[in-house]
Amino acid sequence: MESSSEFPASPSPGTTATTNPGFPVSDTALSGASLPSPPERTGSQGAIPLSKTASNVSSHSHRQSFAENQRHPPPSPRTQRHPSFTQQAIQDLMNNPPPNRHQNPRYIGRDWRDVAIGELLQPDEVKWAELDNSIQEATKTLFQSSPNNVVLVRQDSSSKEAISTFDHSDLNAYLLAVVGLAKPEEEQVALYRDISVKAQSHAEIPLRDLQPIFRKEDLVKLPAESTLDKAIEVFGGGVHRLLVTNNDSEVVGILSQLRLLEFFWNEAVNFPLIDRLYTIVLRDLQIGTQQIIAINADAPLADALFLMSSEGLTSVAVVDNGHNVVGNISTVDVRHLTNANSLPLLKASCMHFISVILSERGVEHGRDSFPVFYVNPYSTLAHTVAKLVATQSHRMWVVDSASPSPSAPATPLLQASSLPPLSTLSPPAVSPGRTGSPTPGSATVVVPPLGAITTSTPQSPSTQGPFSSVPASALPGAGLSGRLTGVVSLTDILNLFAKSSGLRPLDPSEQRARRRRSSSSSVRPTLDTGRDNGRGSVDSRR
Repeated sequence: MESSSEFPASPSPGTTATTNPGFPVSDTALSGASLPSPPERTGSQGAIPLSKTASNVSSHSHRQSFAENQRHPPPSPRTQRHPSFTQQAIQDLMNNPPPNRHQNPRYIGRDWRDVAIGELLQPDEVKWAELDNSIQEATKTLFQSSPNNVVLVRQDSSSKEAISTFDHSDLNAYLLAVVGLAKPEEEQVALYRDISVKAQSHAEIPLRDLQPIFRKEDLVKLPAESTLDKAIEVFGGGVHRLLVTNNDSEVVGILSQLRLLEFFWNEAVNFPLIDRLYTIVLRDLQIGTQQIIAINADAPLADALFLMSSEGLTSVAVVDNGHNVVGNISTVDVRHLTNANSLPLLKASCMHFISVILSERGVEHGRDSFPVFYVNPYSTLAHTVAKLVATQSHRMWVVDSASPSPSAPATPLLQASSLPPLSTLSPPAVSPGRTGSPTPGSATVVVPPLGAITTSTPQSPSTQGPFSSVPASALPGAGLSGRLTGVVSLTDILNLFAKSSGLRPLDPSEQRARRRRSSSSSVRPTLDTGRDNGRGSVDSRR
């Protein structure tokens, strides 16, 4: 083998040696070659003659040890970083989220009380169903009615006059009737039995036949030319939605509490009377109530659905053994139970159902999400409104700091015997015609005002049902909440806006009482008993 195939040719004397970087050069190849003279510097470079031999180079070269390298370590990249936000700065940002500060030309210089209701409407947002439509057709339409979450019911397709509504609360009442969890009055037992039999035989049931089991509410209508001061006086009194009509009394839109609150959040920069309220904390505003009901995380889902239906609630807080908020269940979540394969979830715990909702939401949106439905007394109104708008919720649960209970189980059931200050609802009395009905409400907790809780540690019975309970601590964000102490609703905030602007909204308690009268009264005597005993009172639907 020729040397040229393995090594580059030795340079001739007087030439500069070049090495091909693609080939190795060994000491043997260089042993017989004369080393080239180092390049001489020009005069302008201050030439210094160099005559170093190989022995001189080897004698002066020194390889630094590891210890020497550590004496002068390179500068840390941390010294070049900008300082991080402090925890207080992050909390301040959460308490004061930046609202929209860009003025909308449509509202510059205008008083919000002079804005017409019709200016807030969206085109083609009204969804209709006829009385002769089946419950299945109406449910499909309801699922497409976002963000209003309501379907208007009319006599026939040629009519533009609403005679009733169909929403998720009505769907919840129908579901309870189908599975036999409803507790009707004696004169309605035959009707509920007939509905259950038809549904289980997959027969179509028209909305006309279901009107008696749905909650009845007065339909409040206002012309599109009416101004927002009229609407907020109605909303501040506890009405959740308004039907907007044209000059021919035909319904052309729906205005909800949430839509109006979104308007005030996005356009507050144009309305100083509203904008100045956002920086005040809830404690100083003194809004909301400490009269609330919560469901324990280990209670069956059927108990939560029955509670919302019987008390006219649209949502209920889910708490652990320390009364810390670990989740929220609303009537909108009933959409996860419309498939026959999902009905076994009714026997599962509320915590298990919350984990199912989070899982399905992650599949739909491609990422995990944990909606936060709570604030604290030191949260600003801006922080509260921002959460309500972001989660599209009707209420925010007010919590204190998390209850320290390291030795207690994560999600036990609460027992009345272990928590004397708390009123645990006993099963309602079974009247004639209600034999065989379940007894929801056994794990429902009436949360008393702050300071009425003792420090005793509750014990938990074993979870019933075929599903194992998902620990509250296993859910993302569950450890960030605190003990449930109150609730702030859309009604409370809009009532505040109305009063601060010199208006006189209706009394919300009248509307709440009306909703309770239109719902089942099967558990109400027990709740009233808890109020009379001074163990806390009930927050009816707000």
